[in-house]
Amino acid sequence: MAIGGDAGQVVGDGGAGAGDDNIILNPEFDSGLDNWSGSGCKIELHDSLDDGKVLPVSGKYFVAATGRTDTWNGVQQDVTSRLQRKLLYEVAATVRLSGAAATPSPCEVRATVAVQNTDGRQQYISVAKSPAVSDKEWVQLQGKFLLNGTVAKAAIYIEGPPAGVDLLLDSLVVKHAQKATPAPAPDFKNLEYGANILQNSDLDDGVNGWFGLGSCALSVHGGAPRVLPPMARQSLSPLDGDDGDGGEPLNGKHIHVTNRAQTWMGPAQVITDRVTPYATYQVSAWVRVGGQQAAGKPQNINVAVAVDSQWLNGGQVMALDERWYEIGGSFRVESSSTPPSRVMLYVQGPDPGVDLMVAGLRVFPVDRKARAKHLRKLTDKVRKRDVVVKVTAAAGGAAAADGVEVRVRQVSNSFPLGACIMRTNMDNEDYVDFFTKHFNWAVFGNELKWYWTEPEKGQLNYADADDLLKLCADHGMCVRGHCIFWEVDSAVQQWVKALPADELSAAVASRINGLLTRYKGKFRHYDVNNEMLHGSFYQDKLGAGARAAMFRAASELDPDALLFVNDYNVEGACVDVRATPEAYIAQVTGLQEQGAAVGGVGLQGHVTAPVGAVVRAALDRLAVLGLPLWFTELDVSSANEHVRADDLEAMLREAYAHPAVDGVVLWGFWELSMSRDDAHLVDAEGEVNEAGRRLLQLKREWLTRAHGRADGNGEFRFRGHHGAYHVDVVTPAGAKISQEFTVDKDDAPLVLNITV
Repeated sequence: MAIGGDAGQVVGDGGAGAGDDNIILNPEFDSGLDNWSGSGCKIELHDSLDDGKVLPVSGKYFVAATGRTDTWNGVQQDVTSRLQRKLLYEVAATVRLSGAAATPSPCEVRATVAVQNTDGRQQYISVAKSPAVSDKEWVQLQGKFLLNGTVAKAAIYIEGPPAGVDLLLDSLVVKHAQKATPAPAPDFKNLEYGANILQNSDLDDGVNGWFGLGSCALSVHGGAPRVLPPMARQSLSPLDGDDGDGGEPLNGKHIHVTNRAQTWMGPAQVITDRVTPYATYQVSAWVRVGGQQAAGKPQNINVAVAVDSQWLNGGQVMALDERWYEIGGSFRVESSSTPPSRVMLYVQGPDPGVDLMVAGLRVFPVDRKARAKHLRKLTDKVRKRDVVVKVTAAAGGAAAADGVEVRVRQVSNSFPLGACIMRTNMDNEDYVDFFTKHFNWAVFGNELKWYWTEPEKGQLNYADADDLLKLCADHGMCVRGHCIFWEVDSAVQQWVKALPADELSAAVASRINGLLTRYKGKFRHYDVNNEMLHGSFYQDKLGAGARAAMFRAASELDPDALLFVNDYNVEGACVDVRATPEAYIAQVTGLQEQGAAVGGVGLQGHVTAPVGAVVRAALDRLAVLGLPLWFTELDVSSANEHVRADDLEAMLREAYAHPAVDGVVLWGFWELSMSRDDAHLVDAEGEVNEAGRRLLQLKREWLTRAHGRADGNGEFRFRGHHGAYHVDVVTPAGAKISQEFTVDKDDAPLVLNITV
């Protein structure tokens, strides 16, 4: 039943509701429509609808947005005077759909904050959304937001469903988010690193401990490889010497799976009581397909882990023929308050009717501390150089070596370590301070992408990119240009998709000419056509030579910029058969054969539960290209910030210790400015978490300090990380000579002559 009409403007002062900390006035409509208005539509107050089938759940009333002619129409409240910048707010809105136009299938409903800053910039912050809102029940939207700049006007509104659908709001709460106490570091003291948690893995007891999923049949046969796969050998071998033998040899037995009627059928084992939550497990096996059905068709093989209702990918490979393939990967069970009730590992994937063979399957927890110790030794070889500070006396002076003290301090490490930044964060001085203090490279999240710089044909917007570029230039930072084009269909603007081939070709030429002419010499790298392993929009529309033509044009327009390929899932996760190192190598060499000046290989690095040996194996394979490898969008995700810190450290150490890796760029660092949940290093209000502290700890570790006295020959020797240094030489008489110098990469010692 309708209680009132539309509210055209904010009037009166409603009750606080949901506690005094709720900044929303009249949040449950106890004071009617006071403080509420329609955003492009009418709003009505109700105590029920649909003959009493729709009732309020929080208070006595709810509001309906009616007469909606666009998706952004809805219910809104002005909150300008009640928001504070740099505070994290949490939002909870209870919503529902109604009306004759409500579709049978659920629709997306969003909570959005519209902001106009004092400098005139407008921003729409997507706070919370649900794709599953219908007319059947009330749904709660939950999310968080933070305002970086000084606000001239702000309103929060509920929007989203198609035009004509009535949108109901039962209540809205917006309040300062309380900081949760971080979870402690997981306890791994009883974990036996390197120990296989599977039973009867070598099949010495037949198929005991194993069962077949579905109607498939399991049997044991010989003829399998007798050595562990390479990635497992690297993890299980002693790390303080050579690769070693990788442990005990295999016995040549394998599980042979027949009568497979579905792709998911294969050998399985329940491992619930053998998995430690938050520990990282490496997966390794030899796999093969067989039978008449396998002939002539690639077959996907996957090690899967079912954790209650969740599915984890433990590794994946595409079998192109009937030989043995290595499958490697990793997984982690992230338990909440209670351990999972059931964890099952199984091997699946090939087409029905295709026989599946599995040998030497191992699942074992990885020892990251031992790996870090090993990587420090590799780092010493790759990222350091011997330095000799040679002190001599001025003509006629006393012997220089007598009592001379030498103090060496590294000012900065030359290894590129960058971060993704966005224009909206520039207004937050705490964000800018952390970024400029701890990184030396940058990449823009969206501001250089075509859909951002030209969302509609002819409507160019370079202002955001210009602002970010100026920030980086003011702080002496190098910048990656991401990206000129994006090959994935979902990232292409609708107006571009609608163009016929000849007009699309002209638009592509206009885009690359306009962008690279405007910014010639400003970007050190360009990702020319993003994610070509996962999309083919431009290639499908413009032909097989379109990609190489983009590289050739970019090289002509800005010959000093390194031109990159850039893609995800290549860096050793073994979870994506489209993005193997071999597929990436083939793509790069194919482009080069067409005259593309590919100057670098970008590995995005959106990783989960990384294992060092698996990552290094991918880097080793990609290194054969002879091109610099960069992690261009690195992030790791875990609800436990200690585990997140371990993941980040594992990836950074692998990158820093590999000779083919020339730089790392993180895909953000600030809460609410990341593409993945639970990936941030700094919370929204500026507090550095354990992952952030681990980053800073590594940065300190990778700065060299040395202090001592010159020997009888006037020489002081040390081995230091590449980068910029300051040295003080102090004579016994107290005279001090200071000098700046740089340690570049070279096998020969650097000799620094200082006269006192």
